[in-house]
Amino acid sequence: MKEIRAFILAAGLGERLRPITDHLPKPLLPILGRPVIERVIERIAAVPVKRIGINLHYKPEMIREWVGTFDHSGDIELFYEKAILGTGGALKNAEGFLDGSFFVVHNSDILSDISLGVLIERHLSEGNCVTLAVHDHHTFNNVWIDEAGRLRFVGNAGTEKKGLRNVAFTGIAVYSPEFLTLLPAGNSSIVDMWLKAVSSGLKVGTVDFSGCSWEDIGTPAAFSSYIFNVLKEEGETIFAHNSVDCSGVQLGANAVIEKGSILEKGASLRNCILLPGARAKKGEYTENAIVGPDYKIGLQEQPSIPASLPSGMIRDFMGDSSGDITMTLIGTGGSDRNYYRIRDRQKKAVLMECPKTDPDYQRHMIYTHFFRRYSVPVPELLGSDSADPKPVSPSGYIYALFEDLGDISLYSWLKCNKKACSVEALYKRVLDILIGLHTVVTKNVSECLLLQSRVFDYSHLRWETDYFVERFVTGLKGALISDTGLLEGEFDRLAKTVDSFGKTVVHRDFQSQNIMVMNSDMPRVIDYQGARMGPPAYDLASFLWDPYSPLDDGRRAALLGYYIAGVKGHHGSSFDEAAFRQTILPCRLQRHMQALGAYGFLSKVKGIAHFLKHVPQALRYLKEEVEEVKDEYPVLWECVKDMDENIED
Repeated sequence: MKEIRAFILAAGLGERLRPITDHLPKPLLPILGRPVIERVIERIAAVPVKRIGINLHYKPEMIREWVGTFDHSGDIELFYEKAILGTGGALKNAEGFLDGSFFVVHNSDILSDISLGVLIERHLSEGNCVTLAVHDHHTFNNVWIDEAGRLRFVGNAGTEKKGLRNVAFTGIAVYSPEFLTLLPAGNSSIVDMWLKAVSSGLKVGTVDFSGCSWEDIGTPAAFSSYIFNVLKEEGETIFAHNSVDCSGVQLGANAVIEKGSILEKGASLRNCILLPGARAKKGEYTENAIVGPDYKIGLQEQPSIPASLPSGMIRDFMGDSSGDITMTLIGTGGSDRNYYRIRDRQKKAVLMECPKTDPDYQRHMIYTHFFRRYSVPVPELLGSDSADPKPVSPSGYIYALFEDLGDISLYSWLKCNKKACSVEALYKRVLDILIGLHTVVTKNVSECLLLQSRVFDYSHLRWETDYFVERFVTGLKGALISDTGLLEGEFDRLAKTVDSFGKTVVHRDFQSQNIMVMNSDMPRVIDYQGARMGPPAYDLASFLWDPYSPLDDGRRAALLGYYIAGVKGHHGSSFDEAAFRQTILPCRLQRHMQALGAYGFLSKVKGIAHFLKHVPQALRYLKEEVEEVKDEYPVLWECVKDMDENIED
């Protein structure tokens, strides 16, 4: 068999996407920094396609320029059409390129996870002339097939055709070379040629991919919806191309800033897409829109409603609302709690929805009051159900209403280009919070008996290392441990060592996704309900060796020195710096095993795949740490040292 070839239909005018396509051809529409055609080619590359043909007509010079910059440009052949030849004529125009073996044809505006390998296998096993990838999509169902999945008719029949069912064509198909002989010279429709093949006695089969992910991004609404869904699936709140300067810009959730956008200091963005040539001006607030050089297309944000709306709590906060109250689901974390932004024209707040069995709910309320008393910048509590609600709502949920800290975590804030001095200044502000937690708050912890009694001790530390083995080593990596007993012995020694360190109030998950940034440079803390009394170096390991937002060694060393100087300022000569530094490496080991266990659990058990992208950095940290202690923990070193950092999603 000769090599498989592919053909991408990319000549169209993109009329449904105007005015966007007045500036860009549809195949080059950017999706989080990559043109849509690149994502299509990535899917095609999942099967052994050696050469790809692309037809051109509208703005061909822009596509040619892109091909010249593409890593695999040598595998692409372009077919210019002076006049659009239609879907059938495009293939006839490339007959010399496609003839000789079967080939895949893919629309340039379709993004899906349909398996091309399965489609090709069925095409070959059934001996079809054409095999169409179809699915059940009510809006587009006009392909009528028989019980064997063979094509019989195409069109919107007025009544159901006896013995047939209708499905939708996905824009993806496999063809055998004899199909090309059916095509006339010049313009033709590929649909007409399917029916001609059927009438000629050739088999036009289908494979039903109903339930697979599939998007036609041919309208502004579909285009924006796809982008925001990809952003969410990747666990991100914002995207900013690395060429764009975001300094001094207020960013909210779903702010997508593509290459070629211009941001003026003092601009504000939320739930919007800035395409090449767009300008966000000083003092302007851009929300719910696609913005380009000379256009602004409005978008409709989808509301969300909690399981059982706590209307009394909301009414007490909102008072006499000046307008319609909207509710939107927010957050990308891995907890079982849900968070909703509630707002009208003047007020906004975040509603937390928890299962009534949530063991953290009561602690969350108590810790909020205690931390705010000692100036830890946690959100203000604006309303809550009682700690033991009577009666519980029929949905089985309990609620609390908090001050809205915005959408931008430190993790998201760092996604934009920032000046080094701005990054260092913000990190120091965050460390000031940590210093206060480990000193002033700890000094007064007797005022919060619930927190004082909760100790991060040997049993909790051992749970973390067991979690690492169960959820990461064997669960995610599928690795075998040569001697479980010896490894457990090493974990026992590590837990006893960490448990022996002096204890302060610790957040226990003090990382960049739990630090919110307000007004561009004011840090606030969330997700603190798991706080306990534990070694302060555990929080420091979480923050300065954070897999979400890694620091370079020089900056980390400077920030560690800043933290130590701050703690010394509180404790004076009683603080033993050398002894404290000795606690950092064991806490780093402990923390990174916990993080890897969590990534394994969240990705494999809870199905939140975006946590996998943080595994390589966490594992790199752990490898560095076990290398330093390999004489003390040789079994752990042996287990980790050669572990592959790559993760198959």
